[in-house]
Amino acid sequence: MILLLFLLTLLIIIGIPIGYALGVSGSFYFLVYYPELLMLVPERLFSGFNAPLLLALPLFTLMGLLMNEANLTCRLIDLLMIFVGKIRGALGIATVLVSMIFGGISGSSVSDTASVGAVLIPEMRKKGYSADFACGLTVVSNTMGMIIPPSIPMLLYASITSQSVGKLFMGGVMPGILIAVFLSIITVFIAKKDNIPLVKVNMDRKNIMLTFKEGIVALVMPVFVIGSIVLGIATSTEAAAGGVLYALVVGLFVYRTLKLKAIIRVLKGTVRMSATVMIIIAFSNMYTWMLSLEQIPEKLLLLVNTINLSPEGFLLIFGVIILLAGTFLDVAPGIILLTPVFYPAIISLGISPIQFGVLLIVGSAIGLITPPVAVCINVASAISKMSMNSIFKASLPFLVADLIVMILVCLVPGISTWIPSFFK
Repeated sequence: MILLLFLLTLLIIIGIPIGYALGVSGSFYFLVYYPELLMLVPERLFSGFNAPLLLALPLFTLMGLLMNEANLTCRLIDLLMIFVGKIRGALGIATVLVSMIFGGISGSSVSDTASVGAVLIPEMRKKGYSADFACGLTVVSNTMGMIIPPSIPMLLYASITSQSVGKLFMGGVMPGILIAVFLSIITVFIAKKDNIPLVKVNMDRKNIMLTFKEGIVALVMPVFVIGSIVLGIATSTEAAAGGVLYALVVGLFVYRTLKLKAIIRVLKGTVRMSATVMIIIAFSNMYTWMLSLEQIPEKLLLLVNTINLSPEGFLLIFGVIILLAGTFLDVAPGIILLTPVFYPAIISLGISPIQFGVLLIVGSAIGLITPPVAVCINVASAISKMSMNSIFKASLPFLVADLIVMILVCLVPGISTWIPSFFK
């Protein structure tokens, strides 16, 4: 296994896409150690993504891309500025809140960075915010995209562990809100320290009513999608399909910003993004098979029982492992590779699978802004023309919010399990 992981790491370092790096290193393993099992590899690859729950993945992706294309960001900013416009650093707070709302629409931190960052990074620069402040805050606030429900990574975790998608979604609500609160506090503190000018907001009644009318249409979507799943009205796949229909109606007939060419472009983007994830899932399933053959989960469970770790101690150690893995693994392969290894141990220790899943997602979200992979920083760099190193350094003060919440999830189970406990 050490040789296998070394080969995988080497392939990733030299620039091989993660899905193919998993496939090459996995094939090498079977060729050397279990050549008689090679004929079963195609079946294992297919079974990796042949799960009904994963049908929701491309639908959630399509829903988010459609709403992005409908130019939702500007309407949400205008709506939120009515409430926070008188606070110094208001545009920064609006960035945090828009990212939180987008998390309830797209389910993806990377797409949030692309859509929110493209509008708000230049806008903050115009309003007197430094480039460091604008980029650092944007990339960190966009980590909420995969924590606030719906969450595509949570769908992956649910498909591996057979946990309730609705409960997992609800488990991400409080951590996501806490991150937003801590980020807003840090934003106000830095804005006052740097004496960032106040933004003038049109508080005319007619303007407020128009802004509220246009913004509320977008705010309804996450309530509609998540509510239907949690209340048992629809499965995650059905809710995602309903969300796609809602996005089409809003874009075509309410905002009237969605054109036929844009829909075709969005469909192509959905196919590319979904196919990439499915390839990773397929080859990652081959890795879980190898872990099973080598009895890695059983050996880890024996180690945990031998050293008599407390649940909190185990989760803190696992949190460090997630952060280290996030520096070179993207979110999907990280979840698919780590979950089968550690899941038996958390069940043995009596840790809630919901708490473990939320910790995994929060830690993976931090990985999106830790080099060298740092997908969100890559996107922000393309938007702002700043170097990745500069953006990462600028993100460090804001990253404190994510780290605090991650530690709280480890030590206080209720943060991730209290809201799900109200639902069957």
